[in-house]
Amino acid sequence: MSGRIAAEVELNLHPGAAELPYVHKVGKPPKQDLLKEIKTALKETFLSDDPLKPFKDQPRRKKFVLGLQAFFPILSWGRDYSFSKFKGDLIAGCTIASLCIPQDIGYAKLANLPPKYGLYSSFVPPLIYAFMGSSRDIAIGPVAVVSLLLGTLLRDEVEPNTPEYLRLAFTATFFAGVTQAALGFFRLGFLIDFLSHAAIVGFMGGAAVTIALQQLKGLLGIKDFTKKTDLVSVMRSVINSAHHGWNWQTILIGVSFLTFLLVAKFIGKKNKKLFWVPAIAPLISVIVSTFFVFITRADHDGVAIVRHIDKGINPSSVHEIYFSGPYLAKGFKIGVVAGLIALTEAVAIGRTFAAMKDYQLDGNKEMVALGSMNIIGSFTSCYVATGSFSRSAVNYMAGCNTAVSNIVMSMIVMLTLFVITPLFKFTPNAILASIIISAVVGLVDYDAVVLLWKIDKFDFVACMGAFFGVVFVSVEIGLLIAVGISFAKILLQVTRPRTAVLGKIPKTTVYRNIEQYPGATRVPGVLIIRVDSAIYFSNSNYIKERILRWLTDEEEKFKDHPRIECLIVDMSPVTDIDTSGIHALEELHSSLQKRDVQLILTNPGQTVLDKLHASHAADLIGEDRIFLTVNDAILTFAPKMEQA
Repeated sequence: MSGRIAAEVELNLHPGAAELPYVHKVGKPPKQDLLKEIKTALKETFLSDDPLKPFKDQPRRKKFVLGLQAFFPILSWGRDYSFSKFKGDLIAGCTIASLCIPQDIGYAKLANLPPKYGLYSSFVPPLIYAFMGSSRDIAIGPVAVVSLLLGTLLRDEVEPNTPEYLRLAFTATFFAGVTQAALGFFRLGFLIDFLSHAAIVGFMGGAAVTIALQQLKGLLGIKDFTKKTDLVSVMRSVINSAHHGWNWQTILIGVSFLTFLLVAKFIGKKNKKLFWVPAIAPLISVIVSTFFVFITRADHDGVAIVRHIDKGINPSSVHEIYFSGPYLAKGFKIGVVAGLIALTEAVAIGRTFAAMKDYQLDGNKEMVALGSMNIIGSFTSCYVATGSFSRSAVNYMAGCNTAVSNIVMSMIVMLTLFVITPLFKFTPNAILASIIISAVVGLVDYDAVVLLWKIDKFDFVACMGAFFGVVFVSVEIGLLIAVGISFAKILLQVTRPRTAVLGKIPKTTVYRNIEQYPGATRVPGVLIIRVDSAIYFSNSNYIKERILRWLTDEEEKFKDHPRIECLIVDMSPVTDIDTSGIHALEELHSSLQKRDVQLILTNPGQTVLDKLHASHAADLIGEDRIFLTVNDAILTFAPKMEQA
């Protein structure tokens, strides 16, 4: 009966066994087709969302159209686009443009690039994403964390303000795009999930503090500033320049407008209807401060200004990318790191807003879209762009309906590049520092840190490790710590899985963890252990030794009780087992035999049961000692307790 034999078991292990209730016997499952198993495993790993389903039973022409729509989602939702939707996208696009223009100039400085490259990166990439991306709400452009990371990694290899630095930036952007697109095309998006949420929270918070500290140079008007990013070096540089390097006019401008930006942000947070206040505050700050510097000529008194920004849209940079030579490997290394961080941030933002609007976001399509826009961006003088949380939040609250808001923003940036850039000549650097500080304040997620402490102390340690690594050492070390702790947690959970002693919940046939349910009672002469993990080579010895240690502890703890004669291993949570796990079970069986204790298994899954029979471990343990439930095993081996 589907490989399971349901029969009444007549066992004479105890007096009165003939009166036992009906007990299911776990039979040998039907043999599975090897090719079918491999096909299923590959499908679940790489095609879990069944992307080819829409193409089934479709004519060739329809398949071609569906293929185009898969790569260019705009061809799908564009058919239902209407003027009412455009009105929402127009308002949202104009709003995020007012926010992105001053931010882009500041973020370019974080990457040690001229301001125009920040604007370039908010022109071409958003256009590409609008055609290829599947998120309706994400706003594309340079972001603070990626700009800082890219600038730090590039500066370690090449001196800023040199042709080689700019070429390496484009090379890194190209490989960032290739990395992102490759992960999406080969459906390897699950790899970015290895960076845990806790590590991301810590890394982002640390990066925000580091970015804010770097802005002290512009905020205080310091000319001779350290190139290091750690807290100690930055504060030493600030303190050493206090007597001769600070400029009071710069401080006045910076602090005044920083206060204005933070107040605007507070107003927008308190009243969601006033979302436009913090959105236009940076542009207002730039206009007012630029006008103030121009009429007072404060630049003559030491106030640092942006100076000249070239007019015109993005020139081609294909010939600038290193496709050979010693900088190729450096560009590849920097690009992979920056690309993965940018991808992690964008996918997280996209999923957040997709959940809020209740629509599905295809992670692999997103990766292809982000990768394509960065590859094309590297050919058009852009550096790494991704989804910006602050801009995406404003985009969402402004009522965007589709990715057309990105197109609107891109067009406004284009007009800015053609017409307005000369007007930024007298924009003080202090205002850019203020805009960046106000933008990164939101990256420090205090509530998430508190929640991590309450829920999982190990996650809290991971978060703090990444945070302090970035703040006190460097962005690269913080990133390494974040990745290292994420992998350490995975290894710890795999190599040291949880096990639990089970007891019977009174007046039921249910057996649960006695620590979770203190009222659960032990079965005299029986020890029930549940293994809460698959059994692999990495944890098989630990599980075997832990079960034997449980047995020893129970025997010492309950010396006056009946001797333990049966050890039941509940395998309900055991999803898989390998050859090392099989050997561990065989060794456990052998050790228990020497102690005159019977090994009993309950509820092994089909995969586990297949392997137990294939390895003949089921014969060694005894098929009459493999049960469907813990209760069935107790009915058979301890019926007096069950009846009681």
